[in-house]
Amino acid sequence: MAAESSAEEMKPYVLKQTLSGHKRAVSSVKFSGDGALLGSSSADKTVRIWSPADGSLRQELAGHGQGISDFAWSTDSRYVCTASDDRSIKIWDVQTATAVKTLQGHTNYVFCVNYNPQSNMIVSGSFDETVRVWDVKTGKCLKVLPAHSDPVTAVNFNRDGSLIVSSSYDGLCRIWDASNGHCMKTLIDDENPPVSFVKFSPNGKFILAGTLDNTLRLWNFSTGKFLKTYTGHVNSKFCISASFSVTNGKYIVSGSEDNCIYMWELQTRKIVQKLEGHTDVVISVSCHPSENKIASGSLGNDCTVKLWSQESE
Repeated sequence: MAAESSAEEMKPYVLKQTLSGHKRAVSSVKFSGDGALLGSSSADKTVRIWSPADGSLRQELAGHGQGISDFAWSTDSRYVCTASDDRSIKIWDVQTATAVKTLQGHTNYVFCVNYNPQSNMIVSGSFDETVRVWDVKTGKCLKVLPAHSDPVTAVNFNRDGSLIVSSSYDGLCRIWDASNGHCMKTLIDDENPPVSFVKFSPNGKFILAGTLDNTLRLWNFSTGKFLKTYTGHVNSKFCISASFSVTNGKYIVSGSEDNCIYMWELQTRKIVQKLEGHTDVVISVSCHPSENKIASGSLGNDCTVKLWSQESE
């Protein structure tokens, strides 16, 4: 019963803050695991660390030679790793805003990056078509996976760190055994549009994939069947990230090329809200781990990070 009526009952998200400071397109926004900080990466070669509570700038991480396409928080929220067009990955101590390691090995732009839950490994994907797994402590590359036949658009560990999922413009999502680097499964649909984004659901049972045919798909990865599609947004050009909102009901949240953020009810696939306010493509969204808050980042005609929240009772 509740699932049927919840769409009508969802309190709307409203714009609370606009965080300005990036000089070029924002590429990714992510709340830290404890929710105390919000990071944003940009083509301006920096990551900015903000307080989502008051919107103040806490740190600026500068040192890459080219723009940053993606970044990720360590599980304890103390470190950030960054993926740059300068072909390197850097690990930063957030407290001191210093780069503690530079990981070299990719032969083209590094496009996506993530920590495993233990935060002793980093996975990265690149325009060189490989997925690499790195040892955080030594900074050494542990594995090079010849993953795809086109640029790798997203990489993500599951909740226990045993699996990696990767996506690519080649139209494939692949699931890898993180310990030995073997490909365990390839998810493929009848058509194979470029896959622009992929991530595991919080419970690790599903995979959310975005494709450049204006569609998000939810897969059951153990059966390799796809369960649901979410449409209505615009995504045919850019690698737009999506997210699961689980703090108050279950929703899918995504950016869009019509400058809006879309929210679907996970079960019914109904659009429950469209958030307007950005003035360029919304490239990235992140949902706060414990509060009903969403962060969004937008491309070069906008360059802002926006914070949205549900009106409290």
